[in-house]
Parts: sequence; structure tokens; C-alpha cells
Amino acid sequence: MSLDELIEFYETEIADEMYHAGMSPATKRPSYEWLADHGYSGIAYTLREHHDLTLKQFIVEEVGVDAGVDDGTPGYEWGINDEETIERFETYLRDRQRRQNLADSTIRSKRTRLARYAREYEALHGEAPLVDRVGDRDLQPEEIERVLSVFDVLDHELASNDSKAKHHYDVKDWYVWLQNRAIGTYNPAATVATSFGGWDTDTESGETKPALRPDQLREILAVCDDRADRLLVVALGAWGLRRGEVAALHVSQFIPNAEPPRLEFEDRKNGPSSVQLLYGVDEYLDRVEALDATGWNGYLFPSNAAESGHVAPGTVNNRFERLVETAGVTLHGERPTPHACRRFWYNAYQDAMQDLQEQVAPMAADQGSSSAAVVVDKYLSEEQVRRARRDAMRERLADVFEGKL
Repeated sequence: MSLDELIEFYETEIADEMYHAGMSPATKRPSYEWLADHGYSGIAYTLREHHDLTLKQFIVEEVGVDAGVDDGTPGYEWGINDEETIERFETYLRDRQRRQNLADSTIRSKRTRLARYAREYEALHGEAPLVDRVGDRDLQPEEIERVLSVFDVLDHELASNDSKAKHHYDVKDWYVWLQNRAIGTYNPAATVATSFGGWDTDTESGETKPALRPDQLREILAVCDDRADRLLVVALGAWGLRRGEVAALHVSQFIPNAEPPRLEFEDRKNGPSSVQLLYGVDEYLDRVEALDATGWNGYLFPSNAAESGHVAPGTVNNRFERLVETAGVTLHGERPTPHACRRFWYNAYQDAMQDLQEQVAPMAADQGSSSAAVVVDKYLSEEQVRRARRDAMRERLADVFEGKL
């Protein structure tokens, strides 16, 4: 099996088995003994012999479970000597966490990848004055070559294209952040992916698998025969939820009358604890109305057979695959999984942010600023930015979920 196939197998078969055993696939790593007892002893051998990975490396680095547990502690050791670069790394991470509402675990993972990049840079070039070097455009040709040499090392050492792409995304995004604040004059990592086969960092998650297009989502919605199917697609695509989160949705999590309406999670490792419902409240209310007539247990996807009271993540997979097959939608010749909906959500979010910057571009020109992002930071309050961001995302989602084929 390829590494991508092993990841898919883990996320569907093994994760479902863990779920039924009362374990959290998002936060727990199964032991060798547990895997052997449940018939999965061969995966460790396959990883070792065919992919040069230990079981722990695979689960942490490739699947993304429990990644960087200790990387976010105070006094983090970046492992480089350039204080300005360290300061800009930390400011960037604080900014991303505050403005994009990223979970602590996501910030830890980003910190780990940035640190690895900076350490490799210093090991190769003797020092890592990353900020200073992008401040001088005369250094651009040499700096691009230095950065490429770092990614040559990462290309050799990292096990999968997904892992490589995540490193590239975080590094490139940091350089973009420097440019948007008029600290950096160019981005030496902008075209790194074109030098390596199979890398693609179009989404925040850094995953190489493609996202559903808006027209494909509409085709899937068109074959939804009931409220449950439509809500499932809305939860995956408009709310950006994982299949396990969709399976366990409960009415107590929803606050539909808030502004904006939101969905709360008590313990969500790789994402914010509150998800804004910028689209799909009507679908939620329709589903609740239908279930109210049946004397239900509060789960939006209930199951009388499951001890938990709700369907398993694998059931979400199966229902989505049935809809995809009926709609005849494919990605690169294969049937998309629920992950493709989440990747669509990331792309839609990035497009909405671009729309926002385009809206303030005339203001940037009037202020004599070359960067719309600087205007957003300096001249709009946080509440104005949040409202504009919500409106842009809400409009984009409505175009997709209410648009015509």
C-alpha cells in the first residue's frame, strides 16, 4: 500500500475501530498490542519495510494525531541564534492564532515546522538571519537559492508529499506575512513547489489531495433526497467539519440565535472550539424539526444500534460516498472522500480573505500603502475585520450552496 492509502486506511478502518472501543482517534495513539489484538499487526511491518517509518512517526507526522505535544510550552527553544527571526516567528504565530482562531495544537505544529526549516537553514548556511535577508531585494537571487537548498534537505528527509507541502505552506505563509507588513520585500519560498514533483500547497492544511470545486458540491447537493443527506453535506462543506465531528453532532452544541450563529465543541484538538455557522442554519433547524417528531436523543445523526447513540464516522463516509457515486463526481478519476469537502472549505476561506483585501485595495492606494493587508491591520478595528470576513465568507458559501448547476 502507498503511504496515502495507509493514511486513508488508518483514518477509516483503524480510527473507526478505536472509536467503537471508546478511544479518541483524534488524540490517542493505539499501542502495538492494541493493534495486534484488533487484527492490524501488519501495519507496523509495512511502515517499517516499505516506508522507513515507525508506527509513532506515521501516526504523529503523517496522520497528524498528537503532533507537537510539547512544542508550545513557554520558553520554546527554536534552535537558532538570530533573535529577530525568532521574534518574527512568535509574532506571526500569535497573529495567526488571534486573527484566524487557530487551535493551540495547530500553532504547535506550525511552530515545529518553522523551527525545522530555520534550523536546517542555519545548519546549511552558518546563520539564519531570515528577516534581514528578505529586507534587501538585492539579495533575492542568492536567498532563493539558499532557501531551495533547505527544501532539498526537507525533500530528502520528509516521508510524504503531504508533510513536505505542510512545511512549505507554513514557511511561505510566514514570508507572505512579512511582506504584508512591509518587513519583507520578496518571498524566497514563493515558487519552491514548482521545483519539486508532487508538492501542492493550495490549502491551509498543506494536503496534496484536491478539493471539491463549487460546481461539484452543487452536483452532490442536487442528489440529496432528504434533510439528513443535505445537512451532512452542509456540515462537511459549509462548516468545514471532520467526519467524526459530523457523526457526533448534538443539538446541545448549537447556538442558532447568536450573532453569528455558532457550534460549540468541548474538546476539539485540531481546531477552534467554536465554529461560526455562516451558512446552513436553516438546514440544521429543518433537521431538528424532522427529528422532534420521532422522540429522538438529541444527536443529528442518531443510531439505535450504537452505544454512543449516534452513527460512526465510517457511516458518514459511506453516506457521502453514496451521494458522490449517485452524482457521478470524481477527483482525478477517483471518488472524493469527506476530506475533499474540508479542503473546499479552506479554499473558500482563502478566497474570501482575498476578496476582503481587494475591497480595501482602493483605501490602500489612497493611503499610499502598497499592501491591502497593512490597511486591514492598521485602519480597521478587529470587530470590523471580523464582520467583513464573515460577510465575505457567508456570501461565498451562499453562492456555492444556493447556486444553480
